[in-house]
Amino acid sequence: MEKILETMKRHRRNLHEIPELGYEEKKTQAYLLQEIKKMGYEPKIICETGIYVYIDGGAEETYGFRTDIDGLSILEETGVSYSSKHEGSMHACGHDGHMATLLGFMEYLRGKKIKKNILAVFQPAEEGPGGAKNIVESGILEKYNVQGMFGLHLFPKLEEGIIGCRPGGFMAKAAEINIVIKGRSGHGGQPHLGLDSIQVAGKMLEGFNLITSKFIAPFDPSIIAIGKIEGGTIRNIIPEMTRMEGTIRAFSVDTFNLIVKKIKDISRGMELSYGVEIDIDLAEGYPPVINDREYYNLLEEVVKGEKGLEFEEIDPEMLAEDFGFYQEVTRGLFFFVGTKNEKLGYVESLHNSKFNFDEKVLGNGLRVYAGICKKLGILE
Repeated sequence: MEKILETMKRHRRNLHEIPELGYEEKKTQAYLLQEIKKMGYEPKIICETGIYVYIDGGAEETYGFRTDIDGLSILEETGVSYSSKHEGSMHACGHDGHMATLLGFMEYLRGKKIKKNILAVFQPAEEGPGGAKNIVESGILEKYNVQGMFGLHLFPKLEEGIIGCRPGGFMAKAAEINIVIKGRSGHGGQPHLGLDSIQVAGKMLEGFNLITSKFIAPFDPSIIAIGKIEGGTIRNIIPEMTRMEGTIRAFSVDTFNLIVKKIKDISRGMELSYGVEIDIDLAEGYPPVINDREYYNLLEEVVKGEKGLEFEEIDPEMLAEDFGFYQEVTRGLFFFVGTKNEKLGYVESLHNSKFNFDEKVLGNGLRVYAGICKKLGILE
């Protein structure tokens, strides 16, 4: 695999130089098509800038392996020789490494006896608006009878050599929420003539804290985070309008729906109690990532059988990932590949302008994918 790893490093660096936002990945797509064709495969375009490759193993069932391909609107500050050539855009979430891993996996498969079908998916727009949804809606998972989807993510909270995962709820369902409270302006010296939207916002925040602390079980993690509040114009004027912006996160769809219901109940109560008008705009994001227990056990066996790798069952992450769309229609497994290396300074978080990693970790993802194939009987 050493020779493949060198090729993966080259792919990673070439792709790192050309980050593109969701559904704008034209240069990325062209590079991927070129390299996939060089291997002798027949790639197909999907969802505008995405690619898939079907490898027929002569079986009824198919197993999918997915990578995301988009970058982020971040000005790179790594200082590496292969820094982004697209100013203001960067592969700050490891998608360049994910693509390199899947390309390396496809290289590894060449010449192997494949006994079950494989679907390799190069998916656009993970960072937004969620390309996995469009991939699923295209019908290719049903077309090829996909019985399981597998995906990985480089992760700087875990040390190099660690593969992290957990069964069940792994990553959160997320939504953006905007709340506008419309009161009535008035002089601060005559508060009875106005309807104070800021005061109502404060009451709502208290209510939100009660939702997660009193209506949801302590072992069912959830978050209502209001990160922005705007209201008022001058110190002695009662503000007519206050706007709050935040996010909701939960691992259970039922819990998520309960949170939304309670927020709406609180809003109606505020309207009745204080005479204000409250508008709520909820933009639902990605579904939760819920890992299949059998595939999780399989992953643990694979990692524990690989020299130099360690398996760790980790806590769930409140981060969101559109891989959950695949798991709504088929069984699936998503796991983390550790990249943290304090000695080399690879400690920056995802979505950080200085995020980087030692490219040797790409081989860890490749080894896990290969091990999964062997355990599932995809390879002899």
